[in-house]
Amino acid sequence: MENMEIEPSFWKGRSVFVTGHTGFKGGWLTLWLTEMGANVHGFSLEAPTSPNFFDIINLKNKMQNSTTGDIRKLSSIKNSIHNAKPSVIFHMAAQPLVRQSYLDPIETFMTNLIGTINIYEAARETETVKAIINITTDKCYENQEKDYPYNENDRLGGYDPYSSSKSCSEIATSAYRNSFFSELGIQLASVRAGNVIGGGDWARDRLFTDFFRSIENNKTLRVRSPNAIRPWQHVLDPLSGYIILAENLVTKGSNFAEAWNFGPEQSGAKSVSWVLDRFCKKFPNFKWQVENIKQPHEATILKLDISKAKTKLGWRPRWSLDKAIDNTIIWHQAFRENTNMYDFSLNQIKLFKNS
Repeated sequence: MENMEIEPSFWKGRSVFVTGHTGFKGGWLTLWLTEMGANVHGFSLEAPTSPNFFDIINLKNKMQNSTTGDIRKLSSIKNSIHNAKPSVIFHMAAQPLVRQSYLDPIETFMTNLIGTINIYEAARETETVKAIINITTDKCYENQEKDYPYNENDRLGGYDPYSSSKSCSEIATSAYRNSFFSELGIQLASVRAGNVIGGGDWARDRLFTDFFRSIENNKTLRVRSPNAIRPWQHVLDPLSGYIILAENLVTKGSNFAEAWNFGPEQSGAKSVSWVLDRFCKKFPNFKWQVENIKQPHEATILKLDISKAKTKLGWRPRWSLDKAIDNTIIWHQAFRENTNMYDFSLNQIKLFKNS
């Protein structure tokens, strides 16, 4: 299949509902959609960090509406979706951290499972929604700790509460697709990306976030699992897949209402130490060491098979890992130099589309 491009005219004037729009990934998606002329309605908790991407680029002023709310509260979600009358829903709001899920498993399951079900329940009562994309994670698969890229037909699982909660979300998605949405004509898909990086992410327990903080504070970075292998990718790569998928869900229907992997090429699956070595080459004064304190369990090796998205959807990753790292560093350097980050971020999207 030929590479499929995003169609900006599809989004111009279209009402879109994004949960988690104040987060790193949700902020980049909202920026991209508003740039194409979509009327974006956001529903999210307050931005989780300070600084944060959402406030830095003053994204609220570009949106149709930005609502502060908790997806665990069904009445709030119902009211917001009713008022927005969206055509497309991107559900990104989540408790996204593995280690946090050990500290508060109830919040993790309530947010990632019940919050998702609340979105679906609200959508059932609308007459405008044509497509819903539930953003889960590559960690929803039952990890066998093998050098094997997981595909969409592999068994779901989850050792830790976060991974398990996302697997539960996937199962609920299948149930709502089969039990309710197929009859309503609402196309429901789930998407699983790798470890996303990019400008504007200050979340805890993120390798790149910790790296930038160590540089700014001139401190040695303590690393938990240097040998862990992850499918690294720039945030714009999976987002481009989500956008293309949404267009297909609306225009072509149920053949696309299923699960999808949007990871990097296999060359993008690298160890943490490989990434750290790249940091060392770019910042000679950067130092890191292994954290010897016992840590909660996390998967050692994780890869994604993206052949389905390539062949059936015509999507492909555009930026190599080196290019993803470079553009992440460039964004943060521009931020420290007090650059206009709205214009700078839009320019990165343009560079990505032209690559």
